[in-house]
Amino acid sequence: MTSKQTTIADDGQPSSAPSLASSILAAALLLPGVQAHAEAPPTNGVISVGYLDYRDSQSGLDRIRVHAPSVSVMAPVAGVWSVSGSLVRDDVSGASPRYHTAVSGASHMNDDRKAGDFAVKRYLERGSVSVGASYSTEHDYVSRALSLQGTFESEDRNTTWSAGIGRSNDEINSTGGAVVGEKKNTTNLLVGVTQVLTKNDVVQLTLAHDHGKGYFSDPYKAFDNRPRSRNETTLLARWNHHVDATDGISRTSYRYYRDSYGVRGHTLGQEYVQPLSQGWTVTPEVRLYTQSAADFYFDPVYDPVLGTPFPPGFNGANPGYMSADQRLSGFGAVTLGLKVSKQIDKLWSVDVKVSAYQQRGSWRLFNSGSPGLDTLRAQIFQIGINRQW
Repeated sequence: MTSKQTTIADDGQPSSAPSLASSILAAALLLPGVQAHAEAPPTNGVISVGYLDYRDSQSGLDRIRVHAPSVSVMAPVAGVWSVSGSLVRDDVSGASPRYHTAVSGASHMNDDRKAGDFAVKRYLERGSVSVGASYSTEHDYVSRALSLQGTFESEDRNTTWSAGIGRSNDEINSTGGAVVGEKKNTTNLLVGVTQVLTKNDVVQLTLAHDHGKGYFSDPYKAFDNRPRSRNETTLLARWNHHVDATDGISRTSYRYYRDSYGVRGHTLGQEYVQPLSQGWTVTPEVRLYTQSAADFYFDPVYDPVLGTPFPPGFNGANPGYMSADQRLSGFGAVTLGLKVSKQIDKLWSVDVKVSAYQQRGSWRLFNSGSPGLDTLRAQIFQIGINRQW
C-alpha cells in the first residue's frame, strides 16, 4: 500500500494536502519593503519559470524524490487591475517514510499532482481588493478553493490593514478503495496589520483561523482514526530591518500554531538579504521549529508475536481516536538555507536556493519529544528565471 506524499511546509514541518484557500490568503499578506509607500498598480508584467527538486532520506532507506516544474505570470491591466496565475506539476516517486524505528518496512509509491491558481486584483486609492481561485488534483485527492482579500491604508500610508476569507472543498478517494468519496471542507479567516515604525523598520502581525469538517484521517496508515473536525489558529509576527552600514535587510519572524488536536508549534526564522555588486544578492536563512504531539498520537511498539505496531492498550472493539502519523508527533526541526540571486539586466533575473532540513524527536523544546521517531533528513534545490515585459 502506498503512503501520501510528505513535503516541507513554510514552518519547516512536513505537511500533506494543505488547504489551497489558506495558501492563497497567506501568500497575499507579504511584508512590504522597509520604506513607506502606497500599494501601486504594477507597470510591468512578469513571467517566472521555476524548478524544485526535493529528496529526503533515512538511515538505510531509499526515500522520496520530487520533481516540480512551475510557471507563473502576472500582468497589469488598464492601469488599475492586475491578473496573475501559476501552474505546477509535482512528480513524486520513491519509498514512503519509515516514521518510527519500530517499523522496518517502507512501501513504494508514485504520485503525480497538478495544481493551478488564478487571481484578479483591483487597486484602489488607498488599498486593494483581490479574488483568487485554485485547483489541485492527484490520483487520490482533489481540492478546489476560492478566496477574497482586501487591504486598506491609513492616510499617511504608514499602516495597512488586511482581511481575507477563503473556502476549500476537498475530495478523497484512496488507492485500493478503502476510502471512497470522502469530503473535507475548510473555511479560512485572516486579519493582519502592517506598520512602518521608522525609515528602517517595518513590522507585521497576522492572525489566521481555519475551521475544517470532514475526513482528516490517513487511509494509508493502520489504526489512524482522527476527529472529523479540526480548528487551527496561527499568529505570525514579522520584522524587517534595514541595516544602513551594509544596505542589507534583516528579516525576523515568529509563528505560533495551535489546533484542536492538541498540537502546539513554535517557529523562529531569521534571514538576511545582502546586496552585492553587479546585481548579485545573497540570502542565508535559518529556521527552528518545535511542536508538541496531538492528544491522540501514539508511538507504536512492535509486537514480536502479532508483528504489527499496535498502540498501547489497543481495544479493537472501541479503538477511539488514534494516530501514529509522524506529523502529529512531538519533535523539533532545523532548516538551513542559502539563496543567491542575480539581476542580469533590467528585464532578466535568476535565483537559486538550496536548503537542508533535519527532524528529530529529541530536538523538541520545552518537553520531551516522541521517542520512537526515526530521524528524517531532506534536501531542497530550487531555481527560478524571471523576465519582466
